[in-house]
Formats: sequence, structure tokens, C-alpha cells
Amino acid sequence: MGEIDPDDLLPNDRMRQQALEGEVTQIHRGHQYADEGDTFTIDDETFEVTTVTERTLGDLTDEDARAEGMDDLETYRRMLERVHDDFEWDDDSEVVLHQFEKQ
Repeated sequence: MGEIDPDDLLPNDRMRQQALEGEVTQIHRGHQYADEGDTFTIDDETFEVTTVTERTLGDLTDEDARAEGMDDLETYRRMLERVHDDFEWDDDSEVVLHQFEKQ
């Protein structure tokens, strides 16, 4: 357990602000960026990583998309295709779920 840089886990200002507002409570990334029990701080608010687990894109649901600040899974998918060059949604692609909560 350690302190991590929030920029490593949450890649943009929008997501960090949404985490502060409680609108983002998790993020899926292509690699593991934190361990359970790690903490990070945004604007003097401390968050703890509560769950880190491997999944596939095919496992994701509308609920997952909403927990990442999107309206639904289709909106989430379009956003990933827009922000990542050469990204193609593949249900079998492995991702890592990082869930966190404000302390």
C-alpha cells in the first residue's frame, strides 16, 4: 500500500474532477496502475483504491460505463475509439478494473 500519483490512474482533468464530485468511482485501464489499498489525493481529498481485478471489455456493462462518467456502454466505447489511435473494441481484450472511494 502506498501513495500513487492520481495522474497515473486518472488520465485527464475531467476524470479527476468527476472523481472529486463522486461521478467517477472506477476506471478500466489496459494495465494495472495501482494495488488495492493504495491511496491518491486530488485537491486535498484522499481516495483509496478498493478493488483491482482483471476483466475483458466484453465483461463491461452500462453500470461500469456510468461509474466511469459515461451515459452508457456505447458512449464509453465511442469515447475509447476517439481518444486512442488504432483502438478497436474487442470483447476478449483484457483490461484492469480499478475501483476507488473517497476517504
